[in-house]
Amino acid sequence: MNNTVFLITPPFTQLNTPYPATAYLKGFLNTREIPSYQADLGIEVTLRLFSKQGLEQLFACIAAAPPAEMSENVARMLVLQDDYIQTIDAVILFLQGKNPTLAHLISKRDYLPEASRFAQLDDLNWAFGSMGMQDRAKHLATMYLEDLSDLIMECVDPHFGFSRYAERLSRSANSFDELYAALGAAHTYIDKILTVILAAHMEQVKPAMVAISVPFPGNLYAGLRCGQWIKEHYPNVKVAMGGGFPNTELRSLSDTRVFEFVDFITLDDGEAPLENLLHLLEGKKAPEELKRTFLLADDKVTYVNSKATHDYKQAQLGTPDYSDLLLDQYISAIEVVNPMHSLWSDGRWNKLTMAHGCYWGKCTFCDISLDYIKVYEPLTAVMLCDRMEAIIAQTGQNGFHFVDEAAPPALMRALALEIIRRKLTVSWWTNIRFEKSFTRDLCLLLKASGCIAVSGGLEVASDRLLGLIQKGITVAQVARVNRHFTEAGIMVHAYLMYGFPTQTAQETIDALEMVRQMFAAGILQSAFWHQFTMTAHSPVGLEPAKFKVEKETDELGAFANNDIMHIDPTGAEHETFSYGLKKSLLNYMHGACLDFPLSKWFDFKVPKTTIAPDFITKALMEEEVGTIKPTSKVVYLGKQPAMEIITKSKKGSTWEMSSFTFQGKKEKINISVSTPQGAWLANILQQLAVTNPKTYTLQEVKSSYEAAGLEDFELFWDNKPVNTLYKTGLLKL
Repeated sequence: MNNTVFLITPPFTQLNTPYPATAYLKGFLNTREIPSYQADLGIEVTLRLFSKQGLEQLFACIAAAPPAEMSENVARMLVLQDDYIQTIDAVILFLQGKNPTLAHLISKRDYLPEASRFAQLDDLNWAFGSMGMQDRAKHLATMYLEDLSDLIMECVDPHFGFSRYAERLSRSANSFDELYAALGAAHTYIDKILTVILAAHMEQVKPAMVAISVPFPGNLYAGLRCGQWIKEHYPNVKVAMGGGFPNTELRSLSDTRVFEFVDFITLDDGEAPLENLLHLLEGKKAPEELKRTFLLADDKVTYVNSKATHDYKQAQLGTPDYSDLLLDQYISAIEVVNPMHSLWSDGRWNKLTMAHGCYWGKCTFCDISLDYIKVYEPLTAVMLCDRMEAIIAQTGQNGFHFVDEAAPPALMRALALEIIRRKLTVSWWTNIRFEKSFTRDLCLLLKASGCIAVSGGLEVASDRLLGLIQKGITVAQVARVNRHFTEAGIMVHAYLMYGFPTQTAQETIDALEMVRQMFAAGILQSAFWHQFTMTAHSPVGLEPAKFKVEKETDELGAFANNDIMHIDPTGAEHETFSYGLKKSLLNYMHGACLDFPLSKWFDFKVPKTTIAPDFITKALMEEEVGTIKPTSKVVYLGKQPAMEIITKSKKGSTWEMSSFTFQGKKEKINISVSTPQGAWLANILQQLAVTNPKTYTLQEVKSSYEAAGLEDFELFWDNKPVNTLYKTGLLKL
């Protein structure tokens, strides 16, 4: 029997890199010797649409049925259609990294046709003056594509969007009615392109099952449209759907109409549920033996979760497999000049996970009741590096985005050491908690291993609200951690939140002042404000009264149930702050207007901040205690120094000293210590070398010092000569 699984990511997620769910599942299926094929239909539809032939068909379609009311912007683009058709293939090649010299033409601003998106451009000289012509040209080329996107939405398909399709139909869709009506209507312009591509894949693969990954609201409609087409044209092929959207939104699903488009919907980790579905098709299991799966039974939506089947451990899941995907055809775009957001959309990143779930698992706004957060299971550094090497060999790309909820500091340390020991050249970034474990030396180690950026939740920059959120951090602590990352050369992005239950106008303004001071101090490079959303599976959503908010209704919809509309009787009018918070942040990221009064950002009266103007500066000056323990690991990353014995004299007396010269990539450092201490230091640096399999604790280093008959270890170790060696790679972790 053919048991091939066709793994689909429907339009649209990202243009620069494949969403990793299908690669994870394919890697697992490889371990079970189950054949599979995967396709990112989003990039395939994009490339078909944004091509010379695609634009010729688009403009012909618009000419055949022009909109009844045409905006001035669309009228301009229709006049310029030949310019779009003639430039599109070259632009796509440029954004794929295959035509870099086109940057010169694009940057001149007289090669690409320009419509309304270009009127919204930031000051390009300011934004890209230090980033170079390639990034400037990518930003301009992205605006060019966004103009075409506007044309498509106005003239042929109002649902279109580059990273989302028909998202409005899926957001807070308690009822399936609107989506059902849209799926019952004639195929849209994008639907037609999608189904032609899908048909070709189905003819080639001839699968027994199609598994559709729906991570976001913005690819739900297209996922269901794929399922609908498959069930019409391949009625014997079973269709399963899983991913982030079902995991959070469809846990109380009861609308039977959904199963006109799919046969099964699985929740949470997909490996065991998918394997059980294949066993069901092969007749090896009965429906009641399925794992975390919705299906239709006796015309009712039924949820089956057999306790007989256990999930696989992370170590058993195999290495993500990116084969079949068009890795050399993804498009790097720069839509906004936020430096962290550009990482999400620019460049091809291999996605990996250090640990399943969240090691903290307490934040009250987060879905900590669900297994994808609650079940914490880290991998080992050795296994992670094995997978990194395998993926580099397969993809030819050495950039990694670790998609953890919050990467564990201890595992980050172990991973960094393993990367350095293996002499891997990688660039990587991840999400963290701003906790005190991130010392100066740990940040230096992470940088040495290839870490280029971290993002983390500062959330509401207020200690009272951070306590309610149970974030386990303070604003002062975040500031010190951010300084450590920044001084190590690692970019820091902060997730910011406003509108948490009971948050007052005063607290919102005070939080903005904290953020302003962090940018002014140079310890924060990127940030983004999100308005708080109460979700059904978070502590706030499960116990709203505890947080002094009320649900607008207790009724459950028959389709999606996650975002909960709520009333905050004691809090501020949170929506009114949105524009001012975002506008101020845009300026702060540019290093502009940091001396403006906070009231300037709002068109209504706001309270004066109660935060001292030097709060962050003082926090950075506070002594950090208790971070270096006897059990801390000591490693040396640098090259072994050259040592010579020199003679010093003063007032007629002479003595010998050991002089060390440490050569770094940028500079050399010289230190002198007494000859006995020098002999010990030369020996211990060889033992502490990162290439050695054994790592020594600070206590073991101290014991070695004392065993050599030397005295006052702390005085020697913390004195200036040795204490400056962190610059050459002597780190206490």
